[in-house]
Amino acid sequence: MSSAATRPAAPDDLWSVDEHLEDILSAVRPLEPIELQLLDAQGCVLVEDVMVPVSLPPFDNSSMDGYAVRVADIAGAGEEFPAVLEVVGDVAAGAADPVRVGPGQAARIMTGAPLPPGAETVVPVEWTDGGLGEGPVSGMRSRSLAPQGAEGHVHVYRSAAARAHVRARGSDVKAGDLALEAGTVLGPPQLALLAAIGRGTVRVRPRPRVVVLSTGSELVQPGEELGPGQIHDSNSFALTAAARDAGAIAYRVGAVADDAETLRSTIEDQLIRADLLVTTGGVSVGAYDVVKEALSYAGDADEAGSGVEFRRLAMQPGKPQGFGSIGPDHIPLLALPGNPVSSYVSFELFVRPAIRTLSGLTDVHRPRARAALTADEALRSPRGRRQFLRGVHADGKVTPVGGAGSHLVAALARANALIVVPEDVESVEPGTEVEVVLLG
Repeated sequence: MSSAATRPAAPDDLWSVDEHLEDILSAVRPLEPIELQLLDAQGCVLVEDVMVPVSLPPFDNSSMDGYAVRVADIAGAGEEFPAVLEVVGDVAAGAADPVRVGPGQAARIMTGAPLPPGAETVVPVEWTDGGLGEGPVSGMRSRSLAPQGAEGHVHVYRSAAARAHVRARGSDVKAGDLALEAGTVLGPPQLALLAAIGRGTVRVRPRPRVVVLSTGSELVQPGEELGPGQIHDSNSFALTAAARDAGAIAYRVGAVADDAETLRSTIEDQLIRADLLVTTGGVSVGAYDVVKEALSYAGDADEAGSGVEFRRLAMQPGKPQGFGSIGPDHIPLLALPGNPVSSYVSFELFVRPAIRTLSGLTDVHRPRARAALTADEALRSPRGRRQFLRGVHADGKVTPVGGAGSHLVAALARANALIVVPEDVESVEPGTEVEVVLLG
């Protein structure tokens, strides 16, 4: 894989959000299909049309516990004059050779059991005396069937139409029908259907494996005590969770100190289990921006088309970004800024679409909507930058939460949308209709 940039980024050149995203999506390709067991295929995208080999249900069966009977034998049955039928046997679920029901006869039948030969309908046990010789009870009965194998007669107190309480063969799907079409994301109901029609494996695009690592000597694992100048590492947790939310199998790597050789070695060690690498931090212009130092020098381009390019985007937050590929298999790498909000916004705009493209999905972006801005004062935005502000969206309105600072994690936790302010807009008055990216 190689970056498909439309033009090189000059030192003072700014890429637009759309240019950077187009560059990423033009270079990332869906993963090759593989055959997986059903539960391993959960969340994956189907790459083949699946046809129904056998009808569901495969035979007429009862939807109730009760008695399988002939319609004529219970015609006119009522509380005062019940139909009295001879019980000739039992039909349990899974029965291979059910008894035959003749005139004046009934067979005890369980839910899911095949309708026996000769029977035309099923009367629920609540409409009978349960085969126990009990008298009629007005209203709905609470009955149970007589023990299996018990001989005798059953009193039926209501008539039933033909095929009542019978699930017809093929009433769900018929042999030859299309069960699932290519492009379907396999969730629990889809896996249930595949299992029901007898499929043990299915051909899908696998869920992408995404490795997330953060950089910074100041970062401390949550749960550990902070020293002077230290902060807890939140970015790697946020991005790993976001990758899983996007459908990936995500691996979080502990924070790497500000050392280019250590970072490069760590990244190379992770290539064996990565379809996509995501780093956060170290992509700006500071003295300790180790991601740029580790990946942008000429020695990284050891394979044709390999290498990571760092660029500045006309957006806020998230101006510094990096994208390219590394290693002999050209694993795509997206380098995100280190400020928490910048990192998360960058993920939603660039990494999530890349993950969903690797998955083989066609709808790779978060949904967007129009909403009326509710705020106490106008929103300010720097000209020439596309700004993404956190907001709470509900009932066609959106309210900003927090300020424009890229470190405000608490506001991000309350937001369910991003308010988009275009590059040519410097002020947005309350009541103005704005575009929002829906995060929920």
